[in-house]
Parts: sequence; C-alpha cells; structure tokens
Amino acid sequence: MNQLWSVAIEEHRQSFSQMFLQPFLAYTTKTHTTFTVSSEMSANWNNTPGDAKWTIPLILQLSQILKIGKQPVSIQIGGKYYADSPRYGPDWGVRFAFTLLYPTARPKPGPVPGTDSKDK
Repeated sequence: MNQLWSVAIEEHRQSFSQMFLQPFLAYTTKTHTTFTVSSEMSANWNNTPGDAKWTIPLILQLSQILKIGKQPVSIQIGGKYYADSPRYGPDWGVRFAFTLLYPTARPKPGPVPGTDSKDK
C-alpha cells in the first residue's frame, strides 16, 4: 500500500492525493504452476463528483516455470475484470509475461559449519 499527496501546492496546480493497494493470494503446485488472484487498486481522492474515485481490477493469473533447451523461463497469462473504474475507464484487460530465469546455486543440505556441536 502507498499513499501519495502533494506537499507544496501552488495556485496554478491542482492538489494530488492518490492511494495504491495490491493484495494477492497465490498457490504454487509441485509442478511449478502458480495460480494467483490479485488486484491492483488505486483511488484518486480528488476525482470530480460523479466520477469514480476507485479503479479496481480483479486479476486471475496462471504461470508456469519450464525449460526451453537449458534456459529456465516463466510464462504467465492473466485476465482482468474491472469491478469499478472512472468514466471511460477499461472494462477488461489481458496480461502476458515471458521471463528468462537465471537461478543461483543453492547450498548443499546438511549442517551449517560452526553450528554443529562437534565443531566446538
């Protein structure tokens, strides 16, 4: 969550007050498939009367980690439904993502040196 607002208001400039919230819930399976339900809500507290203060997309996403050759990648697709938006705002949207992954080496399992009672 963040809230932005203007601090120094000059006469020829409008004041600014806007909030952003991004709640999400994600579940990842053993096969590296992730199901996500989220939103990227914003509120413009200075909108004129009669125009919606909120933009509220409800987002469903599906992503999968796989390898193309030796390169691990993440592929994502998602859809957005706007439960509320300002006048002339969107009703729906689509999101695609393709991400190259560069994993780092993990430590080998076992006790960490200096923490075992035999090391003392």
